[in-house]
Amino acid sequence: MASGPATPLARLVDVSHSVRETSSRRAKIALLAGCLRDLGADEALAGVAFLSGAPRQRQTGAGWAALRSLPEPAAQPGLTVAEVDATLERLAALAGRGSRGARLEELERMLARATRPEQEFLVALILGDLRQGALAGVMTEAVAQAADVPAADVRRAAMLGGDLGEAARTALADGANGLRRIGLQVGRPVAPMLAGTAPDIEAALDRISPAAVEWKLDGARIQVHRSGGDVRVFTRSLDEVTDRIPEVVAAALRLPIDELVLDGEAIALRADGRPHPFQVTASRFASRRDADGRRGSVPLTPLFFDILHAGGDDLIDRPASDRFDALAAAVPEAMRVPRTVADSGAAAAAFLDDALARGHEGVMVKALTEPYAAGGRGGAWLKVKPRHTLDLVILAAEWGHGRRQGWLSNLHLGARRPDGSFCMLGKTFKGLTDAMLEWQTERLLELETARTGYRVDVRPELVVEIAFDGVQRSPRYPGGVALRFARVLRHRPDKRADEADTLEAVLEIHGDS
Repeated sequence: MASGPATPLARLVDVSHSVRETSSRRAKIALLAGCLRDLGADEALAGVAFLSGAPRQRQTGAGWAALRSLPEPAAQPGLTVAEVDATLERLAALAGRGSRGARLEELERMLARATRPEQEFLVALILGDLRQGALAGVMTEAVAQAADVPAADVRRAAMLGGDLGEAARTALADGANGLRRIGLQVGRPVAPMLAGTAPDIEAALDRISPAAVEWKLDGARIQVHRSGGDVRVFTRSLDEVTDRIPEVVAAALRLPIDELVLDGEAIALRADGRPHPFQVTASRFASRRDADGRRGSVPLTPLFFDILHAGGDDLIDRPASDRFDALAAAVPEAMRVPRTVADSGAAAAAFLDDALARGHEGVMVKALTEPYAAGGRGGAWLKVKPRHTLDLVILAAEWGHGRRQGWLSNLHLGARRPDGSFCMLGKTFKGLTDAMLEWQTERLLELETARTGYRVDVRPELVVEIAFDGVQRSPRYPGGVALRFARVLRHRPDKRADEADTLEAVLEIHGDS
């Protein structure tokens, strides 16, 4: 890794432009790898984050309104990667009275030192709209090439460490040996294993056998780390929410093993055990105010389905059957997601019917022989729901009329393309309650990038779960297909846009219908 002069921001801006202009994956990787080799030891975290399209701080508090008016650009480049990262760190730390003005002053000072191309890069970076096609897979390959290490080692280190930038810094400084020293650490979140989709139980069992079948809960994904009397709880996006859910902390402290990493869901249940609507769980989970008081009125129940560490032993590489046995030994049945091992399609279908009758979404079908693929969405876990659903990104929204006047109502929906852009699949205003309309209007206005007549364009960040009856051919949309009778089931603020469903998945459904 380079240790000389600080890397100019202009170097990353030039590389970003070149990456955006090429469609070749190999060429993108080579361009990124060359840039990564130039980074100093203290620049790797920020450099990888910038080239991946988002600041490492995730949230800086700066939105479109703060970036709408830019100062006169500098004539010559002067900013370094480290200086920009330090400014973004200060922005993220600002809070309370006077923070808005201080944030604007910080942005003004930084952007006044940037050339026009650097200003455009920084605005897109802060707004999450870089769209250069350097997705995590491409960046992982670039880090591997820059450090001359196996990509599998980089990928594993990033998943276990929860951060590709940290993996890159280690790879560039210490090579493959350094990467292999990165392991699961209690208290540091691990990228969660994700599921694919199967249209029905039969199709899932055709792909996985033998299989465990468990309830698919409509809750909020949690990862619970306990070390002695210290408990930390993380979301699927690896944000810490320990202070919001004291009942989950208390439940973890009651367990007989004091060194644990558990994967599961937090869900609001009625007195009869049936789930509340997801919005109830999401509202309680997201609230930062009066957690103890809200715990009494809307308690969250933790239900676990996997265990990654127990009593000093890492279980992540063990087959699922071993992990499930360890989970049963560590966690009482009342705190585990119900599961069965299906020996026939009829048994699995009966288990699905029972889950649906109890108000749950469907079932998960899991391979018993596979390890925990942190961060992966492969074929070892498959979700089965009785209806077609997709997680899509809102690209724009139209102002409603009549009863919905004053609210952003008709949503423009997009699926994710391989290059990170989004392909529109249609519009819908169906399924939205007044509460949902009010919430999404406020959120979408925070994401606004432009207005055209009655349409408000937004940064592609807010994910919605959409139910639909099928996929039909349509020349109106760039993907050539549109959703039939699409309706909103819920907003998914717990999901990032890069976790939305892909156009490929939509086209597969079209091929099956």
